[in-house]
Amino acid sequence: MPYYQTWEEFARAAEKLYLVDPMKVRVVLKYRHCDGNLCIKVTDNAVCLQYKTDQAQDVKKIEKLHGKLMRLMVSKETHSGAMETD
Repeated sequence: MPYYQTWEEFARAAEKLYLVDPMKVRVVLKYRHCDGNLCIKVTDNAVCLQYKTDQAQDVKKIEKLHGKLMRLMVSKETHSGAMETD
């Protein structure tokens, strides 16, 4: 399970993974205070995408993506449309 090096690649891959099968995808956020690292993992049990950062500006990006995914997960609309990445 390698980590993505750039945020843009990770966000694009996470969106695609979610849109393929929304019922199987899980999102996990983990913060390690001793290291100051925040890790986001998006998986559907077959594919696992991970991104790790210790930069404050990346935390906002993770928060935005996480919020978009959560809104899609609770919406009753069809998930056929693509999400927009900021």
